[in-house]
Amino acid sequence: MLNKFDDYPIHQTAEPLAMPATSDVNFYDRTWFNGYAKDGSWYFGLGLAVYPHLGILDCAFSVVEKGGRQHCFFGSCRAPSERSDTRCGPFRFEVVEPMRINRLVLDDNKTGISCDLTFSTLTAGIEEARQTIWNGTRRVMDATRFDQFGHWEGEIRYPDGDIQVKSELCHGTKDRSWGVRNFGKSAHAGAPQPPSSLFFIWAPLFWEDHISHALSFEGPNGEALAREALTAPLYQSTAEVPEGDAQGIERMAAVAHRLQYQANTRRISSAEVDLTDLKGNIRTIAFEPILRFHMKGLGYFHPTWCQGVWQGEMEIGGEVFDPLALDLTDAHNLHMQQVVRVSDGTRQGMGVLEHLCVGPYEPYGFTDFFSGVSL
Repeated sequence: MLNKFDDYPIHQTAEPLAMPATSDVNFYDRTWFNGYAKDGSWYFGLGLAVYPHLGILDCAFSVVEKGGRQHCFFGSCRAPSERSDTRCGPFRFEVVEPMRINRLVLDDNKTGISCDLTFSTLTAGIEEARQTIWNGTRRVMDATRFDQFGHWEGEIRYPDGDIQVKSELCHGTKDRSWGVRNFGKSAHAGAPQPPSSLFFIWAPLFWEDHISHALSFEGPNGEALAREALTAPLYQSTAEVPEGDAQGIERMAAVAHRLQYQANTRRISSAEVDLTDLKGNIRTIAFEPILRFHMKGLGYFHPTWCQGVWQGEMEIGGEVFDPLALDLTDAHNLHMQQVVRVSDGTRQGMGVLEHLCVGPYEPYGFTDFFSGVSL
C-alpha cells in the first residue's frame, strides 16, 4: 500500500507510510483551525481527519456571527490510501507551503455554506507536551500536537450572509495532532468501562509582539494529567518566520486557573490564568468572553456527525442552531470555544478559551456528569 510520500526518506518503521506504527483502531491524523475577527464579531472553525484503521476521512466547517446562528457543514467518506489526497466531496484542504501556508476550499453544496480561505502563519510550529490519558488499562489518548498562530484571507458565504476575511482584521490558530484518541463507536468496543471525568482548558492568545499558550488536562480532583504553558515570538509577516523549530520559546514552570461559571451551567463566564515562569514570577491573565462557538459544529460529541463514525462512501450534511438557545446541560453542548479579550494588567490581547468539563470535578463543585452548580 504505497503512496506519494513513500518516495521521501521520512519512514519511521519498516512499513509504508500508509500503515500506522500502532494497530490501535483509534489512531488518527488531524488538522484543525480556527479564525476570528479582532473585534469579536465572527468566528469560524474547520477540521479534517483521517482514521486509517477505520477507513474514514471526515471534515467539518462551521461559522457564527455575534448574535446570530451557528451554521455547520459536515462531510465524511471512505479514506483514500493516498494520504496526500485531502478531498471530501466539496471540501478540499491544501498544504500550499508546509508549516507556512494552508488553503481551504469548500465549494457550493446543499448546506449553502462555502468558502475559499488561506491561512498564513506568523509563528513557527510550537510543539505541545505529549498528551497521554488512561482509563483503567486502556489508553484513551496518546497524541502529539503542534500549534501555529497566524491570520486568514478570503471569503465565507453562508445562508445568513457573507464574511470578507482580511488578514489585518483577523487572528487564526492551527492545531495539528496525531496519535490515539477514542472516537465514535470504536471508543465503546468491548466490555463496558466505567465513565471517567475529564477537565480540559486550552488557551492560545495573541499579544502585540508574542503569543502565549496554556493547556491543562485534569482528573476529577484537579490532578494534572497533562499541563503546560509557554510564550513564543509573534512575527509581523510570514516571510520573517524562521524555518524549523520555534525559537525563543519560554516554557513556564506552572499554570493555574480560577474559573467563574454561568449559573447552573459549565460555560465559563470569566477566568484568570496564572503563568509562573522558571524564576517564580507570576503573570496573571484575566479573560473576558465575547463570542461563543460550540464544538459540536465540528463533530465533537455530535449525536450524528461524531468524528470517526462511518457515514457512507461519500456523505455531507448540515445543521443550524442558535448558540444562545442551547441547553447547556445537554452533553452534546458542553464542549465550546469562546473568543476572549485578555489583559495581564499592563498589556491587552485576545484569543480563544476552549473548555470541556465532563463528570465530577471537585475544585469547582461539579458532582455529576453534565449539570452545573447553583451560584
